[in-house]
Formats: sequence, C-alpha cells, structure tokens
Amino acid sequence: MVRGPYNRLTTHVLDLARGVPAAGMHVELRRLEGEHRPLLRSARTNAEGRLDVPLLEGPEMTAGEYELLFDAEDYFSQMGQFASVEGMGKPGFLRHIPIRFHISAEGGHYHVPLLLAPGGYSTYRGS
Repeated sequence: MVRGPYNRLTTHVLDLARGVPAAGMHVELRRLEGEHRPLLRSARTNAEGRLDVPLLEGPEMTAGEYELLFDAEDYFSQMGQFASVEGMGKPGFLRHIPIRFHISAEGGHYHVPLLLAPGGYSTYRGS
C-alpha cells in the first residue's frame, strides 16, 4: 500500500433536522475480523461535527473491512429531540447507526459523512 499524507479515514456528522453540524456525537471505529470487531478508536465530534484528528492515518490504515458506529440515541437525547419525535419519555427511532465499508490496498482518503435526522440518515463516500 502507498503510505503518505493522503492515507487517512475521516468523518463528519450533519444534523439535517436542525441544520447544524452534530457536535458532541460519540463515534467508534472497529475493524471487522470474522466474528471479532476490535475497537480501534473512540471519539466525539467537535463543534463543526468533525473529529479533531483522522480515525486512521498513514501506516495504521490497512486494507480490510471496517465499521463506524454513531451513537444517535445519546446525541438526540443531548439535543432534546426525542420528546418532539416519539413522545415524552419514549426512546427515539434511531439508536446506534453502523456504517460498514471496505478500505482497499491502495489506500487513499476515505471520508465517510453521516447526514442525520431523528427519523433517518444517509451516507456516502465523500472527498
């Protein structure tokens, strides 16, 4: 694999319902290895809905299957959005959002954004 400054994995989260970056969302990165899913990184999004450092970078970014896990339940609870969506005291629709993807042997910049609302989400490979 080519190793250099362009080999990195990043993410950001946008709260579409409020029209703002999703600050304070807990994100985990796991590597999928058969039945095992070891935790590689755990972080919270900053005020811009991004992480302060890449999830993977340089030589630590190897080919394989990965999963980003976004804690939507905690985020929506912090924002007080459960009550307006599901009714007072009831849990919301989205809890934990897993996004599974493959990193190729060639590496490169993998940017995996999450566009989020209380009733749904979308993702894509960004740039």
